[in-house]
Amino acid sequence: MIVEPSRKQREILESARVARMATVDEAGKPHIVPICYAFVSGLIYTPIDKKPKSVSADTLKRINNIRSNPYISFIVDKYYEDWSRLYFLKLSGLASLIEKGDEYENSLLSLCEKYSQYRDMDLLNLGLPLIKISPQRIVSWGDITSG
Repeated sequence: MIVEPSRKQREILESARVARMATVDEAGKPHIVPICYAFVSGLIYTPIDKKPKSVSADTLKRINNIRSNPYISFIVDKYYEDWSRLYFLKLSGLASLIEKGDEYENSLLSLCEKYSQYRDMDLLNLGLPLIKISPQRIVSWGDITSG
């Protein structure tokens, strides 16, 4: 079941520019990467793009991990020198891969609207997989009102 964020959590998810996504491999070893994402209708979408990578999209660690274990963690945080304003928003959920269809295209359009760099790299026509995250649990800590 998809969990709905509070109004303030939704604002953070819609406005944050970067997050970190953690996956786990078959041996239980964690793998974490910074990601750009779009929050659309309660779901999170993050693309595989054409930034330089050391391996092909199909052999990326995060892709292989999701194929073998779809459970992920996702975190958005904000640091302030005034530690009373620190916060994070953590989601746990299920990830899946999308490679075609209306949901795929609409999500890529949302990503291109949020990040001009994706428009510049022609994300819509790369044909690379997209990671879809369905939040099952949302936890926030700290002063999320300072976001």
